[in-house]
Amino acid sequence: MLAKRLENLHPYVPGEQPKDRVYIKLNANENPYPPSRKVTEAVTEAVASHPEKIGLYPDPDANELRSAIAQMLNESGGVLSNSSASIPFKVTPDMIFCGNGSDEVLSFVFYTFFDSDRPIVLPEHTYSFYPVYCGYYDIPMDRVPLKSDWHLDTEKMLADANANDSCTIFANPNAPTGIALSRDEVAQMIRRAPKDKAFIVDEAYCDFAEESCIPLLAEFKNLVIVRTFSKSLSFAGQRLGFIIANPELIKAVFTVKNSFNHFPVDFLTQTAGIASCKDWAYYGENARKVKAERESMTAFLRERGWFVIDSSTNFIFAKKDGLEGEKVYQTVKKAGILIRHFSTPGIEQFVRISIGTKEQMDALKEAMKDL
Repeated sequence: MLAKRLENLHPYVPGEQPKDRVYIKLNANENPYPPSRKVTEAVTEAVASHPEKIGLYPDPDANELRSAIAQMLNESGGVLSNSSASIPFKVTPDMIFCGNGSDEVLSFVFYTFFDSDRPIVLPEHTYSFYPVYCGYYDIPMDRVPLKSDWHLDTEKMLADANANDSCTIFANPNAPTGIALSRDEVAQMIRRAPKDKAFIVDEAYCDFAEESCIPLLAEFKNLVIVRTFSKSLSFAGQRLGFIIANPELIKAVFTVKNSFNHFPVDFLTQTAGIASCKDWAYYGENARKVKAERESMTAFLRERGWFVIDSSTNFIFAKKDGLEGEKVYQTVKKAGILIRHFSTPGIEQFVRISIGTKEQMDALKEAMKDL
């Protein structure tokens, strides 16, 4: 009765969603700060002034939203937390594609650029939705182990990509490690990778780092950058993601979208997204607060003998000799705080800690000080 393709599906497991009590939630890399007041005002005004639009189909191409995203990138330089960031060309709306969160956008990316006749190259430990989509679309994988220092093994990834004429995908900064390749390192990879295959860089956490790969789009026509509103733009509860790429590649993704769901981004999400882009400075300030708490928590743990990987994200990845990651997770949970533990072989000793407000992180420090 069920299709055989279901045998290859291994669903993504999200961070725990508490139901039995109220927890401090530091397990899903959500933004601890609320959206801009301008967002709630825009949505409220839209519903009050144009309630009929809830009953009408939205702009299928999200043109005004794409223009707002392009303007935000141009004004901010592509990294909300870094006021010195810049893009040496003008990002235009035809370089933007929007979808229901970066997960849907990634689904379209996998369908558009990856074939089932050769493996895609990706790190062994990276965003765990990539293998889910490989199973969904019957795409073989070449999972390259990380180096002993937890960095991407870029030489091995390039060797495999060239050996099989394969596409490449990874998160930068990577998840769950939090490590970022520099823009120059990514550029060197693309120069040596197959020229006729898509090179996908997932910048979900870029606004908490120092630089973006967007400037590389001027040189590399096969580069596709995936972004999300969920992290730095406090949008996890609404769902909005986007792609930045060469206009010709964006057209190809639109072909896939229009063959699956002609109206992916709804009226209220487009309204909220546009308002978010206009107040990007507010979110940049929040991202800097997150970075400050990230460094404070890293120092706190290291002073107590923890191994903490240097992070360029809104989370840290840490372990302590003699402590099982599962035990750390359970101990902290008893204190009313949720963090993330992965049972995946190779990283099962670690816990991933999303960065919250100062008050939330102080509570976590209290819960972890004697571990």
